[in-house]
Amino acid sequence: MSQQLAEVETLFLHESRSDYTVVANRDGNRVLRGRLELKETAAGPRPGKFRVIRDGEDHPRQPDEFVDLARAADRIRISEQTTPENRTRLKEMLDGYQLEATAVRTCRRCASDGRYGPITSEDAIEHNGELICRDCARRELERELSYKGEFTGAAEERLEELLYESGDLDRIVSLLQGGLDPDLTKYDEVSANVDDVSPVRTEDLDLHPDLSSHLQGRFEELLPVQSLSVRNGLLDGNDQLVVSATATGKTLVGELTGIDRALKGDGKLLFLVPLVALANQKHEDFEDRYGDLLDVSIRVGSSRVNDDGNRFDPHADVIVGTYEGIDHALRTGKDLGDVGTVVIDEVHTLKEGERGHRLDGLISRLKYYSENRMETHAGYDGTQFVYLSATVGNPEWLAERLRATLIEYEERPVPIERHVTFADSREKAQIADKLVKREFDTKSSKGYRGQTIIFTNSRRRCHEISRKLRYDSAPYHAGLDYGRRKKVERMFGNQDLSAVVTTAALAAGVDFPASQVIFDSLAMGIEWLSVQEFSQMLGRAGRPDYHDRGRVYLLVEPDGVYHGSMDRTEDEVAFTLLKGEMEDVATHYDETAAAEETLANVVVAGKKAKRLNDRMIGEVPTKHALGKLLEWNFIDGFEPTPLGRGVTRHFLAPDEAFFILDSVRKGTDPYDIVADLERRDDEE
Repeated sequence: MSQQLAEVETLFLHESRSDYTVVANRDGNRVLRGRLELKETAAGPRPGKFRVIRDGEDHPRQPDEFVDLARAADRIRISEQTTPENRTRLKEMLDGYQLEATAVRTCRRCASDGRYGPITSEDAIEHNGELICRDCARRELERELSYKGEFTGAAEERLEELLYESGDLDRIVSLLQGGLDPDLTKYDEVSANVDDVSPVRTEDLDLHPDLSSHLQGRFEELLPVQSLSVRNGLLDGNDQLVVSATATGKTLVGELTGIDRALKGDGKLLFLVPLVALANQKHEDFEDRYGDLLDVSIRVGSSRVNDDGNRFDPHADVIVGTYEGIDHALRTGKDLGDVGTVVIDEVHTLKEGERGHRLDGLISRLKYYSENRMETHAGYDGTQFVYLSATVGNPEWLAERLRATLIEYEERPVPIERHVTFADSREKAQIADKLVKREFDTKSSKGYRGQTIIFTNSRRRCHEISRKLRYDSAPYHAGLDYGRRKKVERMFGNQDLSAVVTTAALAAGVDFPASQVIFDSLAMGIEWLSVQEFSQMLGRAGRPDYHDRGRVYLLVEPDGVYHGSMDRTEDEVAFTLLKGEMEDVATHYDETAAAEETLANVVVAGKKAKRLNDRMIGEVPTKHALGKLLEWNFIDGFEPTPLGRGVTRHFLAPDEAFFILDSVRKGTDPYDIVADLERRDDEE
């Protein structure tokens, strides 16, 4: 006891069932725990029995040793949770030895476990009708988290922050069980901001008369990003990279110059997008707006085994196409005529794996097509390139590589609330249903009901969630036929649907005026979302002409993964996305990508393929790629072999080409070859 007496800083007394708990602390650490019983004497209450608890066992001590312990303490504290009668007895006992004690509010759980846990009104946490200290609340929270799965440090930190801010453990537990307390789920708010850009009036634009009258019938002034673009040479033919948030009017930038040049006879407009669903919508938009002025056609990608050229008229004034569809036309030598304007929508696709290098190659091949046509067709002045994106982390660098003027506008028309709640996969649909119902039951100041886009990671999941929503909703993905997708778009636009449930097809820009976005999953397929993809998807929430604000909900599964190859869990990814900075847009080439694009450039440009490689965004190891193409018998000199033409016509990677060749030599049925290729894609 002698050493323990020297170490005592605080002596804490707390009422137990039949005695008093004694805790001696030093520097916040317990140095002794014991039990004290009082006895009544003629002089008043005095120590009767004193036991020290060590290793779970009671060790009897002389009552005087408690008095020595109390005298050695710098201060003595009595728990306020001790009944008034027993507090009085303890104070009378201590008074008999001329010792003073102060009553303090303490954590009952700490006292029960033999710890001294003082609390104040500022730091106490409410739980089950009582106040406990932060340490006990955190331990209780950790127990609750263990039931839900493994949480990453970022998720635990967020929940601890909410615990301390709210001072209510029960609310946090409710949140973990799918509760939708908006004060707790709200992570932050992306404020609305409007840059002060003086608008350009449509009547002041030097446009073809038909386009001018068409625009003036729609609006009197251009939006800010459109005005900035016009003032920086859009209608003078300058190449531009336009970076601006979703729903700020980027598409019209491409339309203004492309339609104007087409009407003036300065070449057709190619409007290129990454996905068939987008191409279909853009084609219909252009047909509706300009079909009475110009011929509008569509060119979407060919499959590996068939190209029927459905609906594609290479002589049309406006061609809406997917990247692959137009690239296929170039790779197969189709004559696109005089191209006045190329609009590349979603140009940040350059950073994506397989699609990125193909877009990089396509841009280079389109520029070569324009240059080659200028050399061979008198009176043709070349092509203006307009690149559009909502999300680019390195816009200055990208604009320089594209040799384009940067038009950057950081407007957010309406504020967006970002919320996080935790749920396992079985609970997510129920939570989404509550959120969809709550949103659809409200109206904005502009008279529109709240509608929701739910993003998930598979087509099957789209249908599963849609079936579980009480209000009318619909799945929407690339697996639906064109008519079904158009019906969903029309019903959503008429506010006949409370929600659409979709995969990546909507993220790239199909136009649904939603007020709320829900992430059922933070993965697309078997890959986690990038910050660019996440930012663009959440940017679908809130439209200035419809809504007062947007809401975004992340339904996060602790320890959740969607494929064994994923090296992070969904809760870890969630906070990375919420805190993350936009990734740089750049294209990286491995041997396979370098060979594929070099082969396509040889097919299109022959000996000038190196020039095409040199001006691509990514660094292409041309010499090595040519060596591999020669080794694989894909080229002979700077001429593609029949095998090489077949490979590039069908966008085959080298390993896919070798797989097909080997299967053909083995006599494998062609349909089995196609099925095996699709299976390989799914496994990758």
